[in-house]
Amino acid sequence: MTEEAPQRDHSMREVFNGLRWIVRAGAAWRLRPHDLPPWHTVYQQSQRWLKAGVFETMVHDLRVVLRLAAGRTEEPSAAIFDSRTMQSTPESGTRAGYDGAKRRRGSKVHMAVDILGHLLAAHVTVANEQDRSQVSALAAKVQEVTGDAVAIAFVDQGYTGAQAAQDAAAHHMPLEVVKLPEAKKGFVLLPRL
Repeated sequence: MTEEAPQRDHSMREVFNGLRWIVRAGAAWRLRPHDLPPWHTVYQQSQRWLKAGVFETMVHDLRVVLRLAAGRTEEPSAAIFDSRTMQSTPESGTRAGYDGAKRRRGSKVHMAVDILGHLLAAHVTVANEQDRSQVSALAAKVQEVTGDAVAIAFVDQGYTGAQAAQDAAAHHMPLEVVKLPEAKKGFVLLPRL
């Protein structure tokens, strides 16, 4: 006699809605509304999805669909690297660093996007990490998710230096430094690539 698998108490859609609420609200798991599935059900399924790489697959598939809808190829041939410092809270403790350029304490999110602005890779460090020291990690991830399709990466002046250029070249991706106008005042329209 074989045992049958138990039926779900909550639909996967409701579990996903519970996860969406947590992400949107930024609240603790136990503070979710009572009309959603129990917090432990949402948490456990979220961990399964994370382990299986479901969200990375969704981002990749959505990027491909949006690129095709814009008349582009499935995989980009160019990327843009940049970073943003996120201000920390007192609870961040030792995970926060000080970004002298932005005069802010927190974490730094290093991102790579395609020319249309769709996410290719993201990497989080303490704020005092230099942009140029993250080139290798970003370039490796970009080439992994695009199947080595990216042939050039556009960067700002934070990514200059011989080591950054070598790290990018190791992944077959030269860096092109885009310099912003010297006397930038207010909104400045940059030339379209």
